[in-house]
Amino acid sequence: KKPIKSPEDIAMYFISHFRGLNNEVFYSLLLNASNQVFREVVVSKGSFNASIVHPREVFKIAITESAASIIIMHNHPTGNSEPSAEDIKITKILVEAGEILGIKVLDHLIIAGNNFTSFVQRGLI
Repeated sequence: KKPIKSPEDIAMYFISHFRGLNNEVFYSLLLNASNQVFREVVVSKGSFNASIVHPREVFKIAITESAASIIIMHNHPTGNSEPSAEDIKITKILVEAGEILGIKVLDHLIIAGNNFTSFVQRGLI
């Protein structure tokens, strides 16, 4: 339950979780007010290059578990961590939904192999 201080903290932990997967998996990490992850939620499992994500599923458990904030992430089995247009679009939707619900989306990470992209570091959030 160490506080999350950087995208690297999350990426280094989850790179091994995603290694060897042939399909996209979308996670939501629930954080308390001290920025400690208290729950990891698999929101959806998709195909080789797509995962269907809806704000309802992303925030459902965050609401019932009284999360202060969330970090969302998914993998790209292709090995390319660059966000797609769809990744950018769903992130904007999730950030807006989080603002309405009072649950801040702190970051969206895309993990591909040993690399990752942070939307915060890219200025996309």
